[in-house]
Amino acid sequence: MEADLKKIISVKENSIAAELEIGPGDVLVSINDFPVKDIFDYMFLTEDEYLKVLIRKPDGEEWLLEIEKDEDEDLGLEFESGLMDDYKSCHNKCIFCFIDQMPPGMRDTLYFKDDDSRLSFLQGNYVTLTNMSDDDLDRVIRYNMSPINISFHAMRPELRCKMLNNRFAGDIFEKAKKLADGGITLNGQIVLCKGVNDGKELEYSLDVLEKLCPALQSVSVVPVGLTKYRDGLYQLEPFNGDDAKKLIDSIEKRQERLRKTFGRGLVYASDEWYMLAKKELPEDEEYDGYPQLENGVGMMRLLETEVSGYMKNDPGGSVCQELSIATGLLAGDFIKQMADKICEKYPDIKVNVYKIRNDFFGERITVSGLITGQDLIKQLKGKKLGSRLIIPVNMLREGEEVFLDDVTVNDVQNALGVPVLAAGQTGADLCRAVIHGIKEPVKKRRQIYEQTDSGNRGKA
Repeated sequence: MEADLKKIISVKENSIAAELEIGPGDVLVSINDFPVKDIFDYMFLTEDEYLKVLIRKPDGEEWLLEIEKDEDEDLGLEFESGLMDDYKSCHNKCIFCFIDQMPPGMRDTLYFKDDDSRLSFLQGNYVTLTNMSDDDLDRVIRYNMSPINISFHAMRPELRCKMLNNRFAGDIFEKAKKLADGGITLNGQIVLCKGVNDGKELEYSLDVLEKLCPALQSVSVVPVGLTKYRDGLYQLEPFNGDDAKKLIDSIEKRQERLRKTFGRGLVYASDEWYMLAKKELPEDEEYDGYPQLENGVGMMRLLETEVSGYMKNDPGGSVCQELSIATGLLAGDFIKQMADKICEKYPDIKVNVYKIRNDFFGERITVSGLITGQDLIKQLKGKKLGSRLIIPVNMLREGEEVFLDDVTVNDVQNALGVPVLAAGQTGADLCRAVIHGIKEPVKKRRQIYEQTDSGNRGKA
């Protein structure tokens, strides 16, 4: 199995590997006498200008190739696995784990619990560090795998062990400090659970995390997502509007102090809190460049800024059409405001905004990224949809036109009788989708915790 992960599947034309007659089916054994464990060994070892590369051919014959090249010149190899190694799975049993709250019968990748620091570097995934040894941490530092995104959740050791259901989870500060001292930039997240790690426990955790600055660049605080599939799991309650107001007030007070010390807010509440509290979103500059955008922090403010900027420069005109936008309950009113901004310059465009209730996972799940195809079909059947239905791209699996429930975009189009267009991630993308019906190839900003090929590098 390990050899298969190092198997070469293709060789770039006119590359060093092609010149040396390395081909698909060959296996990379070692470089400069060092066995290649994964993609990071490969990247690090191939930086040298002189290489001894050991290749095993499909018939078992081994070739030792001596290569002289420029320092930044690539060999031209592509491998069976983008990571060149098995993915490290999560051995925790977190009380809030979303994967444990999913119904049976979904695709296998949705049940994989990833906890691999290499994917944190490559894709921006969050990791707990619970399965990392001192040698693993040293390797992160040696290869400068920065930034690393860490799921902190709680900094009191006994509470973190309880939340992760792992008696070895309490040494998180020591591990994070080692990375910080080694020059690794850190971003963090705290999934907040009512009555568990909120209130005074959150304040304690944030106080401790400040000690990791300046290596720690940002910490997001996001509310736990609770589906209807929680039988036998830890009893958790949803947050309400008053809870959200208290949390926002606490974080904004802390941000005011931190800006004076570090020049940035450091700790950020996700958009869900502001929608729940019915409070105005922070201004654009208060997100400090949006370091936690992938975690749902500032997505709506940035979208508003981008829509306003696009429409300011758009000449407007006479485009007569009716169309629809489908989104989650959380963002529905906000998306309606964005549609109204567009229609101010295009008064002959009529946009119907439909807020989709999440029957598949349960009504407590209100974000658009977890809307399924079957809920779209059921709730939009017979509605006035106009010439097309626009959905946010984060409803779909990255790179595919497939919803979480394996319903395809084509299935929805056939059921509803209108074209379905996935609008890109920016405000400009939304404007172009509404005004001109333009679909652009983009990557979504936020995705469910799903295993993907690490060769598809996301923004960390």
